[in-house]
Amino acid sequence: MKLTVHPIQPVRKRRTVALPPEQAFDLFTSKLASWWPLATHSIAEVDAVDVRFEPRVGGRVIEVARDGSECNWADVLAWDPPHRVALAWHPNPEPTAATIVDVRFTAVDGGTQVDLEHRAFEELGVADGPAARAGYDEGWDPVLDDFAGAAR
Repeated sequence: MKLTVHPIQPVRKRRTVALPPEQAFDLFTSKLASWWPLATHSIAEVDAVDVRFEPRVGGRVIEVARDGSECNWADVLAWDPPHRVALAWHPNPEPTAATIVDVRFTAVDGGTQVDLEHRAFEELGVADGPAARAGYDEGWDPVLDDFAGAAR
């Protein structure tokens, strides 16, 4: 059930990396902790020490804090290596709803085009959905820049 009848436009981002799709997909998922900016894009912030990706439908993306505590960021909805991964995204200690992060990997000359679509912000409600969309529209850029940097 959606909390609003007014759809909120998805956030769409694209990066091209000089890796084949298999390596780009692996970097984005199983090697997430090697490039994700945990100090600025996590729940525990400076106390975040790791992020793990469980590679299967029904798996989770889990942040690990210095004290060993864990927080579930997302649940894996689609797992199709090396083409696509989709997540029910809810990085909050007490999530009330999830948005969808859908990432596709397409072979192009010289590497892989990575297309990220973050949608379903209306699930967060009339008050929170637009603000969340604005924050992610800005926030995905440095995250994906770090991913592209790690791919070099």
